[in-house]
Amino acid sequence: MLAVFVLLLCIPSSFSASTRGAAAGPRLNNNRLYKFSYTTEVLVDKAKGSKDGSVGYRISSNVDVNLLWRDPSSKDDQLIQLAISKVNIENVALRSAKKNIFQGATTQSLLGNKKLADITRPFIVHLKNGKVSGFYCYKAEPATIKNLKRGVASLFQVQFRSGKVIENDVSGRCTVEYKSSQGKVTRTKAMETCKTAESGFSTYIQVLGVSGVSSSVTVFTFDDGFIKSAVSEETHLLAVNARRSTAAKVVSRQTLTLVTIEAGTFEAAGKNAASVVRSLDEKYFAVGVTAQKVKSQCKGCQSLFEHWKEVKKQFEPDSLSKAIAPRSFLALIQSIRKASKAEILQVLKTASKTALPQVVDAVTSSQTPASLDAMLQFLNFANPKDFVLQERFLYACGFASHPNERMLQALLNISKGKIGSNDIKESVVIIMGALVHKLCQKGGCDLPTVIEVKKMILEGPDSTKVESDVQMYLLALKNSLLPEAIPLFTKYAEAEVGSYCTISLTALQRYNTDLMTDEVKRTVNRVYHQNHRVYEKNVRAAAADVILSSDPSYMEVKNILLSIGNLPKELNKYMVSKVKDILHFELPASKILRQALTDMISHNYDRFSKVGSSSAYSGFMTRTSDATTTYSLDILYSGSGVLRRSIMNIYGASNGALLHGLQVAIEAQGMESLIAAEPDEGEEDLESFAGMSALLFDVQLRPVTFFKGYSDLMSKMFSMSGEPMNVVKGLILLTDHSQVIQLQSGLKAIAEFQGGLAIDISGGMEVSLWYRESKTSVNNRGAMVVTGNVTVDMDFARTGMEVSFEMEASLDFITTVQFSEYPFLVCMQMDTIAFPFREYLTKYESLPSGKNYVSRRGRTQMVPGSEFPLHQENSNMCKRVFDSDA
Repeated sequence: MLAVFVLLLCIPSSFSASTRGAAAGPRLNNNRLYKFSYTTEVLVDKAKGSKDGSVGYRISSNVDVNLLWRDPSSKDDQLIQLAISKVNIENVALRSAKKNIFQGATTQSLLGNKKLADITRPFIVHLKNGKVSGFYCYKAEPATIKNLKRGVASLFQVQFRSGKVIENDVSGRCTVEYKSSQGKVTRTKAMETCKTAESGFSTYIQVLGVSGVSSSVTVFTFDDGFIKSAVSEETHLLAVNARRSTAAKVVSRQTLTLVTIEAGTFEAAGKNAASVVRSLDEKYFAVGVTAQKVKSQCKGCQSLFEHWKEVKKQFEPDSLSKAIAPRSFLALIQSIRKASKAEILQVLKTASKTALPQVVDAVTSSQTPASLDAMLQFLNFANPKDFVLQERFLYACGFASHPNERMLQALLNISKGKIGSNDIKESVVIIMGALVHKLCQKGGCDLPTVIEVKKMILEGPDSTKVESDVQMYLLALKNSLLPEAIPLFTKYAEAEVGSYCTISLTALQRYNTDLMTDEVKRTVNRVYHQNHRVYEKNVRAAAADVILSSDPSYMEVKNILLSIGNLPKELNKYMVSKVKDILHFELPASKILRQALTDMISHNYDRFSKVGSSSAYSGFMTRTSDATTTYSLDILYSGSGVLRRSIMNIYGASNGALLHGLQVAIEAQGMESLIAAEPDEGEEDLESFAGMSALLFDVQLRPVTFFKGYSDLMSKMFSMSGEPMNVVKGLILLTDHSQVIQLQSGLKAIAEFQGGLAIDISGGMEVSLWYRESKTSVNNRGAMVVTGNVTVDMDFARTGMEVSFEMEASLDFITTVQFSEYPFLVCMQMDTIAFPFREYLTKYESLPSGKNYVSRRGRTQMVPGSEFPLHQENSNMCKRVFDSDA
């Protein structure tokens, strides 16, 4: 039986070999000159563009091939010589002479005499079993010329036997699959497996990132054991995940066709390939088959300082609400990435005081060694007067698209040094937690600096009795999302300090439900049900949120339902609203909730008819085929009608990935004395406090305090101007994708997608004792620009396209409470005003001579303003509030 099995395995390979005379790959005949025609073209266009609408060029030539040497002991070990001649460069798309930049240009004028001589100089390829095992040419030839020759050589690499192999060619080291049938071989290259010397980077957040699809297929036909034709097509499509129409496509084609066979030279004698090559010409060097890195040369490009002088007005605060600000921000980042430390410092030192914070955003977001060194030299963390610049630097580090260990080490060094502001000290540690998370996501959890910072923040909460320091370490751990921190959060969820509990519980809610062990769930349930002691209402509400979002069991859900009716008034109302929201919005817990609600003891009128003003509601902001944006508003009041907790969340989802885009939380406590009201159970001894915290793009920022303590409260009450307090302001690099696409033809495309956001988040709280009314507001202003640029830049021609979109928008959330009666009147409003959405497409071609072709298109559409719907009860109450004002 075993012998039969082995025989069956051997049949396909034996048949394949016998049909080709046991050849592994193509074989050349002695004393023959094979004359081919060769063309390669590259096109750049939008995703669904046509050939005529593309930009790009075509290179055509003749290629003569002859056998130089064959190993007498192996017919598949051959040296072949290739010579390119009659090179022509022309436009791909059909255009009028006026729009054709190659019109009237000769190959000599485009390449120059030296490069034309280089490209037409013969080169040698060592073919072994159908694989290019050696590539020989003059060492002094430019890298662009060598790569084009490598592109021609890639069409002579083919095996006759079907199967998957790993092989090297100009594209890199790739997994390739061959399929052979009746004189034809199809080679399919798995582009995602290709490893090259030039690697790029991408945003770690998938929702804001860029995804690509690539393919490469070459079809060979044969005659008499040698290549008759080779036709290759390679496609690369890149698109912004959140808006797939913002995309670019690169198509590269190669065609090699045998024209005729003539009499040629006889093969040379020699012991091995290397000695034969040396005997032909000592200037030939083995230079490798994979593409050589080409150093980009920018003739006439602006210096960083010259660029800065042109755009500095766009970095003033007055411009931050306009799309020109993030567009200028992205362009400046590109210039900074090419600049030296001295050039960057020159810009930092000459920027105006008002523009400097935005410059700090740009320099830090550039994420180069020079930009980091410049910032560390420019900032003096011992000086508390530089607070704004220091915090902008730290936040930009937290939002970094591709941070490295060196950035984390810089923050660690700052934390160990003298820091003039305690707020900055807290921000340094909190942001270090965010960097740990990003580095661990990319497999850097075992880096020495990451290990040191992990140890510091994990040991931090238990190493101090200072309340602000404990909160700082807990917030850093919340950013880090380290699995090792879960036991700490579980412990501090039952702490006596309310802020420790809320930070820990909200942190646990961010973890994957797979990490929510039985011990964690038992602890959170103890907090909600107050099994061991009494907790503040906002702590219990946070515990309920964790339970209901962590794949709850039937008994957990039933116990929560049974608790409704026995809770403090407003917490009762909040939990009823929370349950209804989960059912209405079809959140993951809705299925088990519906099951539990079939029990009439758990679900009856007495429980679900409780009065109050607290609420929870979720809804859709946008829904497209590419991405979905949702919002949620959770508001909890004290029994006296004063705001206890308000949380606004915005989430983005795309391709199965989720991004916590924004969370703004306002908390207040101990304010009952202002209206001579009784505090709720467990909140009798709370100090007067109101504050605000923000989580932006998965990064928790340092909370800000409106007031703390009764004396501070009273002074703020009498000096309150109604102006909101700034929480986050600046320029943020959202999307940052850079990719080198090494084409099989030897040409190279560079793709760069960037997204910038100018943002201003502020919040405020007003209390009027005279009118017995309070207002809280969260104001979000922003302008966003996303650009995608794909360029094929060779010494002799440059072609590419830029696709982009931009918008300027605002989102306001206002809560008005009238507490002159109970149940008090609460009106929540969340709205946006109409804003323009603009899209642009630019295609370009240019020659070193200055001749160029540019095509620009754009369109604008107005997105209507809207007031986002909340529950009907809120609408009814808003009507009463506004009627009473009238």
